[in-house]
Amino acid sequence: MNLDNFENQRNKGRQYTMTIKEIAQMAGVSSAAVSRYLNGGYVSEQKKEQIRKVIEKTGYQPSTQARILRTGRAHLVGVVAPKINSESISRITAGIEQVLSARGYQMLLASTDNQPKNELTYLRIFESYPVDGIVLIGTVLTDEHRRFLKESKVPVVVVGQETEMASCIYHDDFGAGRAMGQEVALKALKRNGGRPEDCKIAYIGVTREDKAAGAAREDGFRKGLQEAGITFDDHRYRRESEFTMSGGYEAVVDLLSKEDEIDIISCATDTIAAGAIEALIAQSKKAVPESVQNSGARMLHILEQSGICVTGFGDNQMLKAVTGGIPTVHFGYKTSGIKGAELLLEQIEEENPMPVHMKLGFQIVNRFE
Repeated sequence: MNLDNFENQRNKGRQYTMTIKEIAQMAGVSSAAVSRYLNGGYVSEQKKEQIRKVIEKTGYQPSTQARILRTGRAHLVGVVAPKINSESISRITAGIEQVLSARGYQMLLASTDNQPKNELTYLRIFESYPVDGIVLIGTVLTDEHRRFLKESKVPVVVVGQETEMASCIYHDDFGAGRAMGQEVALKALKRNGGRPEDCKIAYIGVTREDKAAGAAREDGFRKGLQEAGITFDDHRYRRESEFTMSGGYEAVVDLLSKEDEIDIISCATDTIAAGAIEALIAQSKKAVPESVQNSGARMLHILEQSGICVTGFGDNQMLKAVTGGIPTVHFGYKTSGIKGAELLLEQIEEENPMPVHMKLGFQIVNRFE
């Protein structure tokens, strides 16, 4: 069958299942070349282009079961993510997809709504499904998670959390927190004539069960303040939030109801920081001049009038577009996805892979003036 005959069959509404042999005939290459192309093996650039055009034209999809029987692999990777409406998670999954698609793999994405139990459910589903490996974008790793990672029948790479139970790609959250603590301390000391006892710094964190964004980030922040001689008052200035704008909003409303004077509110994520900014705007009783027209300028004006600075972690581009940028930490989220996918594919292809732990760096952006 040639492409014209295939088009005629499709135009008549007839179902037709293509074979590798027919794809090869249409592309003018051998069946072996098509097989290597589909399985990520070496094919010359010219033949790749010929095969790609035919597959694109015909919409050919190789049978998963046939591929498993032929190669021992499904060329499918399961990805378990805490949520999909997050900029950081989107960057990570974009990195994963970039690597997988280039190597002939497809990604199956499961969103857990930040529920550890849902994570375990999807991990078990993927383990029983014909996937070659799993990427877990981790938040809270329970004893059940660790047990699964230790006993999993397929390779698993954890992105975003450090663990001894599996290969992992994680960020230096303690170092990032410490650097932000130092940045905040310097700003507060400048405001208060160098007197640490007069610095009023609040921190909106997340559950410390999350060892990265929760515990390590906050511990680093406290260390940065301590090194500047500032003692953090937990009872007065610490609040805990979910990973949401509404959580940040509610935390700041509660904070302002009890504290009249605050220099800086530092938030564990930029999403929480966005909610904190909304709360400061809602609580403001000062009029905005008519000359300040657009919403971003109004937001900045109200923040300046409040006298309270806000910082975050994550370098959220939407927040930057609206506010012009608050002091925050840039993590290489897409890089972590790329490295995680590359590591997983290495482990899929090795017979007895050794666990690999890789820590990625960070950068403070939009520093205080």
